[in-house]
Amino acid sequence: MNDLLQTRIFGLLNETSQEITNEEMQNAYGEFIHQVRTMSNENDYSTIYRILVATRIEIASLETVPLYGQGGKCA
Repeated sequence: MNDLLQTRIFGLLNETSQEITNEEMQNAYGEFIHQVRTMSNENDYSTIYRILVATRIEIASLETVPLYGQGGKCA
């Protein structure tokens, strides 16, 4: 999983800049998919599933990081 966290797509998702192009994101996603296939030996669907579930958890955690400590009131 650490290998996936080092992929460019996670760097782009963490970017605070709004100047990321669609092409840049598509290329990063393609590299991410290639890395997932490499890690799973191309055919092991249970491994792919576990990798993607762990990745989903990481992406969900990225959504909450910028909000932590902002000092705003909760609804």
